[in-house]
Amino acid sequence: MKYMLLIYSNPATWETLSTEELNGLMGEADSIMKELADSGEWVGGEALADPSQTRTVKVRDGVPATTDGPFLEAKEHLAGYCVIDCETPERAAEIAARWPDARLCAMEVRPIMDVTGTEA
Repeated sequence: MKYMLLIYSNPATWETLSTEELNGLMGEADSIMKELADSGEWVGGEALADPSQTRTVKVRDGVPATTDGPFLEAKEHLAGYCVIDCETPERAAEIAARWPDARLCAMEVRPIMDVTGTEA
């Protein structure tokens, strides 16, 4: 089954880290991605641009409105995602718990649905 791991981040938290700490966390993520690629569980993933580049689009009564920034006033934002293919939701949660961002903010684990509306 495929799962999307949504990576949430708080820029203020990352700003408190030293260069060595940042490099260490990035190295951890790289190691996890390599391990998952080797096991066949890695499907893909990407970091997202800074929230200042975000546009939120809402259509109400047929009228579109576009605003700058994330859709909620929050300190945390969606920073990236990973797609994995593993056997159980427990395994997906185990992988998410190992991701450095889980220690700094949060990871959301969500099954991916296919076009028929069933979990892929």
